Amino acid sequence: MAAIDLLVVMGGPMSVHDETVHPWLKTEKECIRQAIEAGKQVLGICLGAQLIATSLGANVYTNTQKEIGWFPVAYSTALLPPALAVELPEAQTVFHWHGDTFDLPAGATCFASTAVTPNQAFLIGHKVMGLQYHFEVTPDSLNEMVKHGMDELVPAAYVQDADTIRGEQRYIEGSNITMYRLLDFLTSNYA
Repeated sequence: MAAIDLLVVMGGPMSVHDETVHPWLKTEKECIRQAIEAGKQVLGICLGAQLIATSLGANVYTNTQKEIGWFPVAYSTALLPPALAVELPEAQTVFHWHGDTFDLPAGATCFASTAVTPNQAFLIGHKVMGLQYHFEVTPDSLNEMVKHGMDELVPAAYVQDADTIRGEQRYIEGSNITMYRLLDFLTSNYA
C-alpha cells in the first residue's frame, strides 16, 4: 500500500456480488478499503465506483433500468469543494454502460444524476471519487465495448443500439477533458 499514490479501479461486465465466479473481487474490495483507510486517492469508474461503494458498506443492487449509451448527467456542485465545482458544467452527455447502481457510502456527496440513476457520481472528502459512467472512453474502447457487449443491447428506454452508440462519438472529447479535470483535482494539493 505504501507504493500506491493513486488507485484507479475500472469497469467490467461482472457484478460486485459475483465473488463465487470471480473470487478476486473479494481481494479487490479489501485492497480498495485499505487504500481509502490509508488516505490514498481512489477513483472508481462504473464497476469501480460500485466496488468502492460496497467496500465502504453501501448497498449495490440492480437498477430499475439499464443505461447503455450516450445520456446526459446533471451536475450538482453546491456541496463540492470549489476547486472541483468550477471544473464541471451544469450538464454533460456521457457514455453509460451499467445495469447496477449503488446507495451512497457514508460521508459521500453525490454530484451527478440522471433520470434513471440518482447516484451517478460521488466524492468522499477530497480523495475518493466514484463515477458510474465512462469519461475515459475512446473511439477504440467504445467500439470494443459494443463489439463484446452486443447481447446487452436489448431495446429499452435507456439502451441505445450499436449504430447510435457508435454514431455519437462527438461526445468523447468533452468527456475526456472532464476526466482530466477530475484527475487533476484528485492529484492536486486539494486532495
